[in-house]
Amino acid sequence: MVQSDFGLCGACWGETPFIGGLVCEICGVPLPGEAVAGETLHCDECLTYAHPWQAGRAALLYRGNARRMVLALKHGDRQEIVRPAAGWLAGAAGPLLQGDMVVAPVPLHWSRLLRRRYNQAALLAYALARKVGLPCCPDLLVRIRRTILTDGLGVEQRFATMDAAISAHPRRVNRLRGRAVLIVDDVMTSGATFAACARACLQAGAQEVRVVALARVAKQAWA
Repeated sequence: MVQSDFGLCGACWGETPFIGGLVCEICGVPLPGEAVAGETLHCDECLTYAHPWQAGRAALLYRGNARRMVLALKHGDRQEIVRPAAGWLAGAAGPLLQGDMVVAPVPLHWSRLLRRRYNQAALLAYALARKVGLPCCPDLLVRIRRTILTDGLGVEQRFATMDAAISAHPRRVNRLRGRAVLIVDDVMTSGATFAACARACLQAGAQEVRVVALARVAKQAWA
């Protein structure tokens, strides 16, 4: 997996599905074909479900070695993954970045944070922010109610589960009002969690929201 603090071993690098080439402007999923100058493309999901954020990217496809790394970071306390992941996130997020942007993680509910001891999204957000020279506000958002696990749920169920589950921290509203916000998470599946975060930011006065995930769940045909 991760050979050192700096990256992958040669064998793991070849087995890790990095995202490159043509991608959906909204969610970052790979698309078939070649880029055309000046053309903005959206995947079928983003054409079907309108998202409240302006643009999004992901560094990896959530399968194979990428999935193993995400799960190791999330559940196995493999925090050495964060350092190389910050570089991959910085590369993916390049088109999203702007000067007065604040970086923030998807929040964990306090009960899950107490049990896990750390928020992997916060580790990634902080490392990414340092990498690209932007401020990070780890508690910009709060999860105001504990949601059920969304594994196995359909798209509509995921969005219903996340409805009104996240809000801006009342003491951090001044950090986002009138500014662009970059939300960071480890995995994007349906986009329901990112959507809840984006709505919370916009309702608190953010100018716009963009999102980036370390890994993106995608249909096999898209890869």
